[in-house]
Amino acid sequence: MYVIECADDTLYTGYTTDVERRVAEHDAGEGAKYTRGRTPVALRHVESFDSKSAAMSREYAIKSLSRAEKESLIGDDKVRDGGPEPR
Repeated sequence: MYVIECADDTLYTGYTTDVERRVAEHDAGEGAKYTRGRTPVALRHVESFDSKSAAMSREYAIKSLSRAEKESLIGDDKVRDGGPEPR
């Protein structure tokens, strides 16, 4: 399960078995319809699960969060990783 930040500062949440490949697809305009006109994208958060159903449940839970709650989740990653990736 992953969260990407789009060029228009919106956040997109999805799940996949290969995060790097999927983010590259989004960045190339070949990902979800939502992200096609919002490139480039930057990976902001990743969580791993043992099953597809667990990943889908977490994806749904994150999609239900407010923008502030999502930013808090991403902010935790920025502190742990030393800051946001350059664009």
